[in-house]
Amino acid sequence: MEISAVSTTTPQSARSGPCADAARSLDIGLDLSAPPTRWSGVGFAVLTGLVLAACSRPAPPPEPVRAVRLMTVGESATSTQQEFAGEIRARVESSLGFRVAGKLTQRPAETGQRVRAGQLLAGLDPQDYQLATDAARAQLAAASTQRDLAQADVKRFAALKEQNFISSAELERREASLRATQAQVDQAQAQLQAQGNQGRYTQLVADAAGVVTAVLAEPGQVVAVGMPVVRLAHDGPRDAVFAVPEDKLARFAVGLSADVRPWGGASALQGKVREVAAIADPVTRTYLVKLSLAQTAPAPPLGSTVMVRPETGGASAPAVIKLPTSALRRQGQGTAVWVYEPGSQTVRLQDVEVATADGNEAVISQGLSAGQQVVTAGVHVLAPGQKVSIYGAAPQLRSGSASAAASAATSAPASATRPAQ
Repeated sequence: MEISAVSTTTPQSARSGPCADAARSLDIGLDLSAPPTRWSGVGFAVLTGLVLAACSRPAPPPEPVRAVRLMTVGESATSTQQEFAGEIRARVESSLGFRVAGKLTQRPAETGQRVRAGQLLAGLDPQDYQLATDAARAQLAAASTQRDLAQADVKRFAALKEQNFISSAELERREASLRATQAQVDQAQAQLQAQGNQGRYTQLVADAAGVVTAVLAEPGQVVAVGMPVVRLAHDGPRDAVFAVPEDKLARFAVGLSADVRPWGGASALQGKVREVAAIADPVTRTYLVKLSLAQTAPAPPLGSTVMVRPETGGASAPAVIKLPTSALRRQGQGTAVWVYEPGSQTVRLQDVEVATADGNEAVISQGLSAGQQVVTAGVHVLAPGQKVSIYGAAPQLRSGSASAAASAATSAPASATRPAQ
């Protein structure tokens, strides 16, 4: 039996692309003038199928199995003790300024310098005040001269009155003039004293022993009356000062005890709330709280950082589910986590609701239950239903339940694949 007709043309798809050369070789290798036979038709069909199979696109490689870290969800208590960052300040800290205006000519005080009471901190140009003092002294001398003259007149007129050479009214006028001149002397003396004080006010001295914490003016600057020039922290009791947000202010009351832990690792100090600000800071909208510290030797350094932990009164916190922030994933307008399915060794997205933060962990209020396994590393490279392998052992249950041991046993590494980063 012979085949009446066999198509000798290569398909159009084989004449272009990566298989064009193979198709042309197929046409050239066939003798189209020879009569068709049974075996030539079959061979041509087989050869064409092989060429077309070689031209098909290779299948994509399989998706790699990602290695992830897991943790078994469990309930644990939230921390009821909150810490606030604060700093050590002196109980009394004053901003010192001049009582008079003038040009600043000297400022021996420097930031961080320890000074004693009465030590010179800054000085103004005293020339104008010295001239005013000299003028007041001259006025006092003139008033004293007028008083001496009035006293002499009173003595002479008193002798004349005894001889009845003058009237009593005339003597009284001389005595009144003496009293007026004495008042002028008193006024001149007060003015001289005031001018002397003004001259002494050109020198700014420390009113107590302490440490200079700030310098607010430089030599050559003209300062006004009362303008702060030096800030002085007095020696003595120390306070721990920190800011409290409005929603936590109700927990603080005068007399509340608190632990104060220096940042430098020194031993903890005991303190009590002695002052709570009555109004919030206009910039930070927080309230300033001051704790009086027990006096210790040596006193904590001024400006050092401390962590304040107020007493909670023994209140117990409810058990909640907490996850590291690396396990959370943004899903639309909400938050989701990857939950591991042990049966199929795949992951699925689970919507959760974050209530608050506890340190570096997020407190989950809804969406998870104790015993579920959650991916904590590699959440950004996973897809729903993706098959994964476990890297390392899953952490124990936070509540220490018996199911934690079983979960850890099943979380052994399945391969040496590195975890998804």
